[in-house]
Amino acid sequence: MQTQSERIESAVFSRLMWRLMPFLFLLYIVAYLDRINVSFGVLQMREQLSLSERVIGRAGGMFFIGYFLFQLPSNLVLAKVGVRRWISVLMVSWGVISCLMIFIRGSQSFYLMRFLLGAAEAGFFPGIILYMKQWFPSRARARAVAWFMTANPIAGIVGSPLSGALMGLHGRGLSGWQWMFLIEGIPAILLGAAVYWILSDNPESATWLHGEEREWLLRTLASERSVQAGTESSNFWRVLLTPRMWLLSMIYFGVSTTMYGVTLWLPSVIRALSGLSFLWTGVVAVLPFLVAAIVMVLVGIRSDKTGERRWHTAVSAFIAAASLIFAGYGTSTVLVLTGIGLGLAFAEGMVGPFWAMATSQMTGLSAAAGIAMINSLANLGGYFGPDIVGFFRSIGGGFRGGLLAIGATVALSGTIAALIGKNGDVRRQ
Repeated sequence: MQTQSERIESAVFSRLMWRLMPFLFLLYIVAYLDRINVSFGVLQMREQLSLSERVIGRAGGMFFIGYFLFQLPSNLVLAKVGVRRWISVLMVSWGVISCLMIFIRGSQSFYLMRFLLGAAEAGFFPGIILYMKQWFPSRARARAVAWFMTANPIAGIVGSPLSGALMGLHGRGLSGWQWMFLIEGIPAILLGAAVYWILSDNPESATWLHGEEREWLLRTLASERSVQAGTESSNFWRVLLTPRMWLLSMIYFGVSTTMYGVTLWLPSVIRALSGLSFLWTGVVAVLPFLVAAIVMVLVGIRSDKTGERRWHTAVSAFIAAASLIFAGYGTSTVLVLTGIGLGLAFAEGMVGPFWAMATSQMTGLSAAAGIAMINSLANLGGYFGPDIVGFFRSIGGGFRGGLLAIGATVALSGTIAALIGKNGDVRRQ
């Protein structure tokens, strides 16, 4: 039987999940779709614009150069002006840039537009992680982050067949890939305008929290901040320079390398192995994302129930590495896609426990800076992953060399998580 405190905690968590998560989830689906739809676009752009495999891999990763350079300043601005204003500006900006992708004419314009898209999206994900830290107590945060991050695979589930279908559109002087970028950029503009009116900046300003639930949440969050403040440096630059921050960035580098290295090339793998149409390539591409959504939620729930972060992160990384190596040596379409699907699923399964572990000792301005630093450095893996696959393909090595390199990277991430992650665990009372 639940105690009064447990009943209130359960009610608060349920209210936060139903009031905040659906809209945040929708925002991230749109964000992730606008960064990965290029994986379908290149199926036509490759021939129409005479793009080499290396150019495609490099352009896929160029997003993360802009992401890296603009993330810390963007997240610090967000901490100053508030979530509603800044996220609204970012979403409208990247929606417009996504629409303007229709004007790509060659490698240089391809690089430029991907760079600008990365710069516009730079503050979104770390800003939302910071936002969730301001709302969700630590013992519920892995579940919340895991549910939020399922937007990644859900974007693949929704976006793969949608992008495949849009690739078949032609008319008014536009090819299928141009219609796809144009149509899929519009939701970001519309939702960006809606953010300002729908989100509350913090629990103190939320009119939908009342009575004992509001009091419990504010008291719990204040207590956590006071404990964290005891270990926080007053100068956030000292936080950024600690070895732990760099090691955390290395862990998440493996996640990003796998997520984006696999995602960019997944439609190309399917087409090369099966010869399916654009639409059916999109349908088959749904399967790895579906498995990833299930794994992410289950790992996040179990991590919160046990309060354990380190091994949930590390073991997921090791399974992802083994799966990608298996895919690299697969001899049939089914085996290769199974390995890739499990590799993607367990790499994404690392996300919930990782961010709960990483943010467990952060608060205030150092949290904004720390989250941005980890995410910006780690997302350079979003350049490395696509580019390393493109490199091996350009020298005639197919997909195997790239998959093995990505597998080795995520295995290293798991090793680091096992060595440094103990302090991120939550003690159960």
